[in-house]
Amino acid sequence: MTRLRTVACLLPLAALTLAQSPTPQVFGYRDFAQQAKWDKIFMAVPDAALAGQHLKTLTAAPHWASSPEDYATAVYVADKFKAAGLETQIVPYKVLLTKPVKILIEAFDADGKKLMSGPTPEHVDPNKFGGDPFQDDPRILPAFNGSSPSGDVTAEVIYANYGTLADFQQLTKLGISVKGKIVLVRYGENFRGIKTYIAQQYGAVGVLIYSDPADDGYFRGDIYPRGPYRPETAVQRGSIQFLPIYPGDPTTPGVASTPDLPDSKRIPVDKLQNNQPSIPTNPLSYHDAAPILKALGGAESPRDWQGALPFTYHLGASSNLGAGGTHGTPPKITVHMHLDQDIALRTIWDVTGTIDGTDSTQKEDWVVAGNHRDAWVYGAVDPNSGTAAMLETVHGLGELLKQGWKPQRRIVLCSWDAEEEGLIGSTEWAEQHETHLAHAVAYFNTDVGVAGPNFDAAAVPSLKQFVREVTKEVASPKGGTVYEQWKADQATAPTRRTHKPTESTDSDVHIGTLGSGSDYTPFIQHLGVPSTDIGSEGPYGVYHSVFDNYNWFTKFADPTFVYEQQQARVFGLEILHMADADVLPYDYQLYGKEIVGYLEAAQKQATAKNLTLDFTAAQAAANRFAAAGTAIRATQAAPSSNPVALNKSLREAEGALLNPEGLPKRSWYKHTIYAPGEFTGYAAVVIPGVNEGIDAPDAPRAQSQLAALAAALNHSAAILENANKQATK
Repeated sequence: MTRLRTVACLLPLAALTLAQSPTPQVFGYRDFAQQAKWDKIFMAVPDAALAGQHLKTLTAAPHWASSPEDYATAVYVADKFKAAGLETQIVPYKVLLTKPVKILIEAFDADGKKLMSGPTPEHVDPNKFGGDPFQDDPRILPAFNGSSPSGDVTAEVIYANYGTLADFQQLTKLGISVKGKIVLVRYGENFRGIKTYIAQQYGAVGVLIYSDPADDGYFRGDIYPRGPYRPETAVQRGSIQFLPIYPGDPTTPGVASTPDLPDSKRIPVDKLQNNQPSIPTNPLSYHDAAPILKALGGAESPRDWQGALPFTYHLGASSNLGAGGTHGTPPKITVHMHLDQDIALRTIWDVTGTIDGTDSTQKEDWVVAGNHRDAWVYGAVDPNSGTAAMLETVHGLGELLKQGWKPQRRIVLCSWDAEEEGLIGSTEWAEQHETHLAHAVAYFNTDVGVAGPNFDAAAVPSLKQFVREVTKEVASPKGGTVYEQWKADQATAPTRRTHKPTESTDSDVHIGTLGSGSDYTPFIQHLGVPSTDIGSEGPYGVYHSVFDNYNWFTKFADPTFVYEQQQARVFGLEILHMADADVLPYDYQLYGKEIVGYLEAAQKQATAKNLTLDFTAAQAAANRFAAAGTAIRATQAAPSSNPVALNKSLREAEGALLNPEGLPKRSWYKHTIYAPGEFTGYAAVVIPGVNEGIDAPDAPRAQSQLAALAAALNHSAAILENANKQATK
């Protein structure tokens, strides 16, 4: 303990030592010397102990979105924003949320014998390994899935592995229908809402989603409270809103759900279809799922569907292929799901803090940075480790303001509400400020700020090098810089993030691709604001459960809060550098290389599927965009004394990659290069219109999307070409 405390005390000195090294050349700055001085002052401020205090306060009570405890966290954040000198507002929205009234899941064998009744309360032995001091709070809501409708259904059970599209297709090949059945699936591989999205398309009447110990339980390591992994009764809550269709308030796609919005501007609750499930869905612990899985007969599951529970998994029905040697009709295992949900418009609260810009020509080019605050229960890792780090970032910005610093561009810090329910607070705010955000220069996100010691990030390609340069300036608690530790970690272990990196021509530290599942979604994929997402990962097995609390965090994530301090510094430098860079540090050269690669991969995929598509125009447009990106990169490195026009064009080039018509079947998503996959939800699909047309397979759709992509790339390339021409006159 003493040694760890010593490290925490020395860390600011390490940061200052880094800052005192020779002034680096940083892309976007003619002369980085003055910025380096501000960076040095800023990095001395974020305090590990204060971050720990923020986290303890924010996680003192369960604070589900719209609850009184949630409002209390909004007030706490607003007070910290105000104390730092930010112009602060608590911004309410009126949105549709699902709150459980009664949740009952029962299973019966063929003789009517009850196998289980749940959900079992989340509980660990209070006498072993310190127990858990938070598990018995009466304000904890029953384990539920947000956006699930009410329902009272009884049906046979079919096991469908992770509930991916490929899993349901495999069941069909085996001659097993889920029509009229309740599907039991495990968490992982895709967004939970997509499991229900696919299941209802295949005719299921209900879905149960459980956490298998193979994925985040004892198979991975010691379970909580002895270790960091999911204990037997822990349940992963989560929204099953169909995020790939559109996020935000379900009743107001594309429109801000302000408190005074008339009902005539909302989709009536009984008419909601597009992004809300029609069948009841509920999560289970592996304690509650095990009796069902163990009793299932029928064919053995495919061997790669086997989880870590100590018995052979079966499908619940016979296979037409005779898998598992099953003969005759398997015994029927039935489940009764009774879900009584209170679905109503409720008030949520975003908090915003603003620092005005001083450059009259660029002060309205906003730099927006945010983290959500609401949690399914306590949310120590997800999301309040990010909130605690952000508050120490704000602390540092406040100290700079006291010393006379002012940014060129306006900075807007945001604490989002109801992210867990479907990215609601950020989406409503982004839709409300769509006009201003059309020329916002960046959105910086953090969500799971700290789950452990391993830094990672995702970004649009134009900001990948920007993130790397920031991390080269920040000290790591492990020694050296964050960048150096990040690189070393990637050399020894695969990336841990949900948005995994795509194949890239870039040989540096791998940075992931933005899919969905956090608050950058409305900014990049709806409005075209260049975005990044940062976090620090580790063995985190209590996601969305009661046990994601302050006790778990201080035992397994960051006992001395030095990684909170690290994340506050990285987040803050992102903001500072983007607010004050002479030239916007977008790297369109790398962007172009990646898009050329995406098209090459898509063409190979089309050939493999025997689709005849003409890639000529799209490839020409991609090559043109790549060439324009290379040319403008040289111009950015030696800008004129007044780069305002250049900056405007650089920002417009990203916006030009939007297709006003949006993607097929989901027009809210307008970015031609990145979107969450229709059948993945979290993971990104690159050039989504094209690739999803190929996957369908639907040649006319894919060809149409190739044309839309070519148009967007040509539009963006023309902007860069004209900017380069004007800058080099």
